[in-house]
Amino acid sequence: MKDVIVTPTPKLQGELQALSSKNYTTRYLLVAALAEGTSTIYYPAHSEDSDAMRRCIRDLGATVEEDDEKIVITGFGARPTPKTELDVGNAGAVLRFLMAIASLSEDITFINRYPDSLGKRPHDDLIDSLEQLGVRIEHQSGKLPIRIQGGGLRGGKITVSGNVSSQFLSALLFLTPLLPEDSEIEVLHDLKSKVVVGQTLEVLEQAGIVIEASEDLMSYKVKGNQRYLAKEYVVQGDYPGSAAVLAAAAVTRSDVTLHRLEENSKQGERAIVDVLRMMEVPLSHQNGTVHVLGNGKLKAVEFDGDMATDAVLAMVAAAVFAEGTSRFYNVENLRYKECDRITDYLAELRKAGANVEERQSEIIVHGRPEGVEGGVEIDAHYDHRVIMALTVVGLRAERPLRIKDAHHVAKSYPIYFDHLKALGAQVEWVD
Repeated sequence: MKDVIVTPTPKLQGELQALSSKNYTTRYLLVAALAEGTSTIYYPAHSEDSDAMRRCIRDLGATVEEDDEKIVITGFGARPTPKTELDVGNAGAVLRFLMAIASLSEDITFINRYPDSLGKRPHDDLIDSLEQLGVRIEHQSGKLPIRIQGGGLRGGKITVSGNVSSQFLSALLFLTPLLPEDSEIEVLHDLKSKVVVGQTLEVLEQAGIVIEASEDLMSYKVKGNQRYLAKEYVVQGDYPGSAAVLAAAAVTRSDVTLHRLEENSKQGERAIVDVLRMMEVPLSHQNGTVHVLGNGKLKAVEFDGDMATDAVLAMVAAAVFAEGTSRFYNVENLRYKECDRITDYLAELRKAGANVEERQSEIIVHGRPEGVEGGVEIDAHYDHRVIMALTVVGLRAERPLRIKDAHHVAKSYPIYFDHLKALGAQVEWVD
């Protein structure tokens, strides 16, 4: 276990290449595995999540070869190799996508290696949808370990709840084109993180899959007997991880440039740029490059966080130092991540000296432009997004923050602290 000490740092300066997108990498890895030929993915992300997908598709029969620039995958199509157990590590999206794909096999058990994190997260909504297709599933009140007994699925009408996570819907969208009969998917209740469903549909279309989606993304018609095409894919830069770097630049005096962030990306977290503009942070965004000339002065904002779920914690960290009261609403799904990203995160912010309140689906931040005290040890609850956001707060605290178990940042951004150091941030690993 490794902690990080974040020492207040008044100025950041430098240029970085944004990390490759974790979300797109995991999806490209999956569609390449579901193709029957050889696909090439350029600039794939390296993180615990994407590495978990690499490991699992290899276990299911894909051939995976990689060099510094690309990964070449020969897929297993609709016939994964029989496998008794799969270990997805702490990767929730990988688990949910592969629970659907495991339904093509006769008997696979997903083990529980992170009982205090992924092991606590519920998957009942996906379990219910897969059971509608005839899959037999053994589980622990919707949680890991989960045994999938599938094979012989046909297709048909399926309902799925979108209240907790859009990943359940995405999982069905990856599976149903491979079934012998047509399928209709209806989303019940609300659908969280619609933007991320858009990413799934974008990748499926690139892979040659045809899906008819309603305009509101609440119903889908999927032709059966489709085949994933072997293709070449290029992974774009990652906005969720970059959000924390941009927030760090916003709360300090800075001259920071990030490359590989497409202006027209379907990643909802690209809204970090718009939110920082609303906070009156001096920045520009053109030709895939974001340039921040931070002066440490920020204004409060109100923002609907559902469209940018994985950037909200970084936005909140910036708002800690804004003039006025900020409100981030429609964010209840933050409660169902690696930790409760409302209650747990705000508890740690308070320890550091922030003035924050929570509602069931809102985060209220009473800004402290003068800064926060710091000088405490805080618990990031094994959550990579919490670690990154708390680091932003530490850069502007009066005294150092010690973040426990900060090595869990590797789930999505293994070189986050290396990147911050390259910009001049004073961060130090300690045992």
